[in-house]
Amino acid sequence: MSSILTNNGAMVALQTLKSINSDMATTQSQISTGKNVASAKDNSAVWAISKVMEADVKGFKGISDSLNLGQSTVTVARQASETVTELLTDIKGKIVAAQEENVDRDKIQTDIDALRDQIGAVVGAAQFNGLNLLSNQESTAGSDTVNVLASLDRSGTGVAASDITVTKQDLGTNAAVITGAAQATGGAEMSGSAAGATQAVAGAATANTTDFTIAPAGVAAGVGYSISLSAGAGDFAGSNTTSATGRPSEIMYVARVGDTAQDVFDGLNDALNTHLAGNGQDSDDLSMSFNTSNGTVTVTGSTTVGNDVTVRADTYAAAGNTIGGGLGEISQIDVTTQEGVDSALTAVEGLIQTSIDAAASFGSVQGRIETQSEFISGLTDALKSGIGTLVDADMEETSAKLQALQVQQQLGVQALSIANQAPQQLLSLFR
Repeated sequence: MSSILTNNGAMVALQTLKSINSDMATTQSQISTGKNVASAKDNSAVWAISKVMEADVKGFKGISDSLNLGQSTVTVARQASETVTELLTDIKGKIVAAQEENVDRDKIQTDIDALRDQIGAVVGAAQFNGLNLLSNQESTAGSDTVNVLASLDRSGTGVAASDITVTKQDLGTNAAVITGAAQATGGAEMSGSAAGATQAVAGAATANTTDFTIAPAGVAAGVGYSISLSAGAGDFAGSNTTSATGRPSEIMYVARVGDTAQDVFDGLNDALNTHLAGNGQDSDDLSMSFNTSNGTVTVTGSTTVGNDVTVRADTYAAAGNTIGGGLGEISQIDVTTQEGVDSALTAVEGLIQTSIDAAASFGSVQGRIETQSEFISGLTDALKSGIGTLVDADMEETSAKLQALQVQQQLGVQALSIANQAPQQLLSLFR
């Protein structure tokens, strides 16, 4: 049936043309924006996922900057540690040269002092953006570590930041200082038979022992530890007593932040070995061992009958004490005497090992930061690629579709024109 009031053909053609024009507008938007999903109305689920991933990419760019800053800081510390190791090796060469009696030890000591000052200059300059990883002489909890932002970990419950922890390694050359008098019976930081009390260790074929326990309640930064020796009968020459005012002997250690009982023992043991070497004695005359399970230090005397010594271990309250540098023992090196040369050789071995351990620690952390930085870079690229896969338009397909829609649009206009002319055919019936 034909009607001059209702043109069904024109309505169909018009709806078709509208659909083509709508598709044309969508295709043109994809071409102009380059995106298949440009807003939430295009595909809300895909748009939401892409926005979360874009936020992560922005976060990882910040993490990359943090890793670069951390890597630079650790690199400076590692380089300085390696330089300190080389300088300490030079000092060892000077000490070995001083073993010969027919040398000018005063001039060698001058050279050693110059090298020591150079170590201090290197350590002082080893900072990046104001942070020096070779200084760890604060008593504030947590001041011994620095966290470098390393990643963002997303899970079903949210996002958490993860860090790479860098532990400071102290290579300062200032000596530790203990003030005040010894605490009664070792204070809260020490217990055992030799804690705050003099114990005789007689030389015997089967060596006698005494003991004390370090920090049964934990090591507190700034607390001083000291071991006093006094010679008994026989040939023990390791006398090293406190002063009349109760000040500590040279066998001492001031705990730093992060120290364990093992660290305190190591510090005291190194000081003891240096002292013994300076008095022509060694571990056969007196030695210490450490039980890691309970913190007990066992002091073992000489196996020579009559080579007696008395031992006393003391602690000193943290207030007023100065935490020494990790290379603080270098200030006591004096090669102007034979005894000083002997003790210096023992001391410098420990100092070299300290600097080597510091460089190795920083090298390990630097390698980890570099690996994480490379991973973050690759992960960022992967996320960008994933976002592109989700929302980017396929330009080849879109271009071909545009060409097809343009043809359809032209045909739609032509079809609408033909449909609109159909009512005019009815006029021929009335002629």
